Amino acid sequence: MSLKVQNLCTFGYMKKALFIGLVWPEPQSSAAGWRMLQLIELFQRQYDVHFASAAAKSDFSHDLQTMGVTEHTILLNDSSFDDFVQELQPDIVVFDRFMIEEQYGWRVAKCCPNAIRVLDTEDLHFLRLARQEAFRKNQPLDLYHDTTFREIAAIYRSDLALIISEKEMEILTETFHVPSDLLYFLPFIEKAITDDHIQQLPTYEQRKDFVFIGNFLHEPNWRTVEALKRTIWPALRRELPNAALHIYGSYASEKVNQLHAPQDRFLIQGRAGHARKTLEQYRVLLAPIPVGAGIKGKFVDAMYSGTPSVSSSVGAEGMIKEGLWNGYVVDQGEEFVKQAKILYTDRTIWEDAQQRGVKLFNTSFAQSLYADRLLQCCDDLQKELPAHRVANFIGQMLRHHTVQSTRYMSLWIAEKNKRAH
Repeated sequence: MSLKVQNLCTFGYMKKALFIGLVWPEPQSSAAGWRMLQLIELFQRQYDVHFASAAAKSDFSHDLQTMGVTEHTILLNDSSFDDFVQELQPDIVVFDRFMIEEQYGWRVAKCCPNAIRVLDTEDLHFLRLARQEAFRKNQPLDLYHDTTFREIAAIYRSDLALIISEKEMEILTETFHVPSDLLYFLPFIEKAITDDHIQQLPTYEQRKDFVFIGNFLHEPNWRTVEALKRTIWPALRRELPNAALHIYGSYASEKVNQLHAPQDRFLIQGRAGHARKTLEQYRVLLAPIPVGAGIKGKFVDAMYSGTPSVSSSVGAEGMIKEGLWNGYVVDQGEEFVKQAKILYTDRTIWEDAQQRGVKLFNTSFAQSLYADRLLQCCDDLQKELPAHRVANFIGQMLRHHTVQSTRYMSLWIAEKNKRAH
């Protein structure tokens, strides 16, 4: 238990927050892992935080106990979770993505009916998958598919859903008419970039080469590297024959590693030990992301590292504010190459892009307003929870029907597992 929690417990009851993770957070492997740590630190201001997951830990899983978080191993489709959560009696439960809400939401509702149920969407999976499908088949975007129904149902069944992008807020409220009081806009929670930090970063002259970084369990990152290899890099290398492109990313598959081509200065480097320290060694981040959703952590890291970027409109979606971007946003291949060359070779333009990135970072991600308001929002929800749930009739209806089917399927699996043993 952290010193802060110990002190608070000395003077009275400390509210409990339970995070149920799809995986154990890996902050150096993905933006989702970094986002989870930010949320945990936020709730630690007012809650004794517990983290539970049925997944196995990896060598890269963060040691949450060093943060004062109590770790729990739980099982899927097993009534032991009911005993665990009933004994813990959390005041708030945060589900890591809609799949976890489907698996455990009905159990939490049954065993801890007064606990606030919060869904952290990470990004809208249905939006990302629909864009991937449209990209693969070269067809118009169709948002109405199975994952859409499942994810929006999970949003309705929750008391509050955390949405990382204003664009995703717009899609949910305007396209699917989800009530705004079920949604909460919460971007990444960062500390402001100071002048001292910028002065300590490598300068334009001290940097060289291009870079891309991304977790390869995430298909948009593979699609981006594929585009870089096939079209962007061959053209850009003709313009800048002495430059190289370094590709970093955790969980690279064999098809990624096969793209390694030293003779073409296209270098697959594997996992980055520290994303921001890695990025600050390079002059420009290239990210012609063709599909995806949410806020891309690589751009937040690049801004913090003082590394300008060239992105696609999908990559920069939901991040540009008042025209600010730390480089260029381009969708056409030839123009992408042209702007990348300009950004790489013109020091004045490069430094101006870096400054715009700092301003965008500090105004969009280093504001404590959204984080502070979330804690207050949870306090308010606790006081008016019955009325909030009564007003959410669709959520009640979905809990009645959908959760019943999920419940019986889970019980059937649990019984089958018992018989197997």
